[in-house]
Amino acid sequence: MDTTAAAPSSALLTDQYELTMLAAALADGSAHRRCTFEVFARRLPNGRRYGVVAGAGRMLDALAEFRFGEPELGIVAGFLDNRTLDWLGDYEFRGDIDGYREGELYFPGSPVLSVRGTFAECVVLETLILSILNHDTAIASAAARMVSAAGGRRMIEMGSRRTHELAAPASARAAYLAGFDATSNLEAVRRYGVPGAGTSAHAFTLLHSGTDGAHEAAAFRSQIQAQGIGTTLLVDTFDITEGVATAIEVAGPGLGGVRIDSGDLGVLARQVRDQLDGLGATGTRIVVSGDLDEYAIASLRAEPVDAYGVGTSLVTGSGAPTAGMVYKLVEVEGVPVVKRSSHKESRGGTKKAVRLSRRTGTIVEEIVYRATGPAPATDGFSARELLTPMVRAGKITDGRPTLQAGRELVASGRVSLPWEGLKLSPGDPAIPTTFLE
Repeated sequence: MDTTAAAPSSALLTDQYELTMLAAALADGSAHRRCTFEVFARRLPNGRRYGVVAGAGRMLDALAEFRFGEPELGIVAGFLDNRTLDWLGDYEFRGDIDGYREGELYFPGSPVLSVRGTFAECVVLETLILSILNHDTAIASAAARMVSAAGGRRMIEMGSRRTHELAAPASARAAYLAGFDATSNLEAVRRYGVPGAGTSAHAFTLLHSGTDGAHEAAAFRSQIQAQGIGTTLLVDTFDITEGVATAIEVAGPGLGGVRIDSGDLGVLARQVRDQLDGLGATGTRIVVSGDLDEYAIASLRAEPVDAYGVGTSLVTGSGAPTAGMVYKLVEVEGVPVVKRSSHKESRGGTKKAVRLSRRTGTIVEEIVYRATGPAPATDGFSARELLTPMVRAGKITDGRPTLQAGRELVASGRVSLPWEGLKLSPGDPAIPTTFLE
């Protein structure tokens, strides 16, 4: 679960056009019209069958710190008038926010977030909200597919060196939400309470071994003396067969694990498993890493792999680095408004959503309907409301879910999908979304 608040976020984590719109709206008197903005994705990334909502917790932390102090006002003073500067100096979001809980599945058109308040106080949040939700949701959605492909085996996030340093802990958090077991990123451990994991790299072996591997045992012995025989030794710096033999010679058959980071991982895992068993190390785990994605993980399900370490593919969303969510104005003073641009249409009006499921728990449909209208007919299916209160009158609600609760929601969501919804092959969304006018 989250153990501390996210680092304070600056009000300048935004786009300039949000503030120029604000200035114009203040000037013409429209800034105080009551509005609803909604966050949704028009479509899932190519080939995906579901997505996983992530980042709401970080977004709420950032919202609480979204203030314009003297340093921020000094930056925007170059293009804003005094009236706008005075308004920003007093800015605090005082509206309402409802949203899908972190860990909830979503589909095309799902109203993931509903932000209500004056135009002025809502419009300045667009970039902040989208930058967090788009990033974290992309990571969690990719991670959930990897967890499914792993079939219950241990998953370790180790992508910090393949992404921006400030994105690394957020990526680790999103991966943990989606079902990963641990991270190598210590800031994610400190900030979010994600379990940490890590042993050594090839550099440590080379430090002791030079170039010929003659002293590989010295590196293994040093690591075991520091961390105990439960540690995992990296055995592919030189020759894997010799590395495994040396590891067991030094640690004995009680060695916790060996890691393979290169080569044909399936072939090598079988070879190493046979060798470990022959040496009496039947309980020594095999950890594989090195350019893994959900497809590579799935291809290894029949192999004797105990854990996966995933880096680049995870922190880049496995080919979909953004969830493609948008933040659109859908209602002004109770009147629905719509955007009709080709391929960028929106649906007007503040909305609610329910998800229908069979008695078995398998979901069959998502229904999106006007918040002011009647609840839709369920035709005998069980119905669950998806939007929950997150902010009321500017205050974060007491029922804010924990990161652990989000993990449980992702796990139950995957189980609720129709079987074809878990396929890695391209296809339609796992369930249809129906929009009622």
